Amino acid sequence: MRFLIIIPAHNEEDNLPFTLNSLQQQSSKDFKVVVVNDGSTDRTAEVIRKYTETDSRFETINLQKSEHQPGSKVVHAFNNGLNTQTINEFDIICKFDADIILPENYLTAVETAIINHPEYGLVGGLLYIEKDGNWVYEGNSNKHHVRGPVKAYRKECFIQIGGLRETLGWDNIDSILLENLGWKEVVLPELHVKLIKVKGADYTIRPADYYGRYFYFLGLNRFLAYIASSKEAMKSKSASFFFDIIRSYESCRSKKLALKITKEEQKAVNDKRWRMLKKKWLKM
Repeated sequence: MRFLIIIPAHNEEDNLPFTLNSLQQQSSKDFKVVVVNDGSTDRTAEVIRKYTETDSRFETINLQKSEHQPGSKVVHAFNNGLNTQTINEFDIICKFDADIILPENYLTAVETAIINHPEYGLVGGLLYIEKDGNWVYEGNSNKHHVRGPVKAYRKECFIQIGGLRETLGWDNIDSILLENLGWKEVVLPELHVKLIKVKGADYTIRPADYYGRYFYFLGLNRFLAYIASSKEAMKSKSASFFFDIIRSYESCRSKKLALKITKEEQKAVNDKRWRMLKKKWLKM
């Protein structure tokens, strides 16, 4: 199987070499890497050039600087890279971040899983961060969800879900849509991926605004958005946090901001959330 790996990169001169080196050291060699230089103002372009000039599997495109918004910016860069390629020439489509270190068997393990399991649509490993000199599990999500920095899609699945959406919540929307279409999302826990930079560090949006916008663009109806908001408020032990999230969510609703999912896809998202609610909270 042949991999297409697209890596959005913005001011990643310090981290990107680790990512690209780890790709060159993969036991599986049949891949193409497209690094999307998303308006970098540091030496990211020079770093990329060292690989494109010496390894024909590496390519790059340059984008103008765009506003840093959680979710939409990185997918916008990804889609620009994707548009330069002929997708039918590949079997597995990967969206990787520019600040990860992959184990040498990462691509081989993903390929083996996808070949042996025709129902697997999305595969990935687990993220680990450095803490007190040790690499420990990041723990920002459950161990059955493939996180944004390490997505690997079977091409047929990727096409069926309509690719990645340029919106906040894209890396949960894809999971819900592929499951709705009968595909499986699978985490290979033995694949430990080192995450050099903690996600979210560059975001300037307030946490309450983030969650309100996230729940809106995920397509949650008002009831489920309020339930999700209360869950986040309980984590923070702050009643005011709940109302701040709701204000952000309702502001998006009142402005009728456009969603990047169809009505049918929105229904699938809400149905999935409702099933999760019944299973976890109502024990049904």
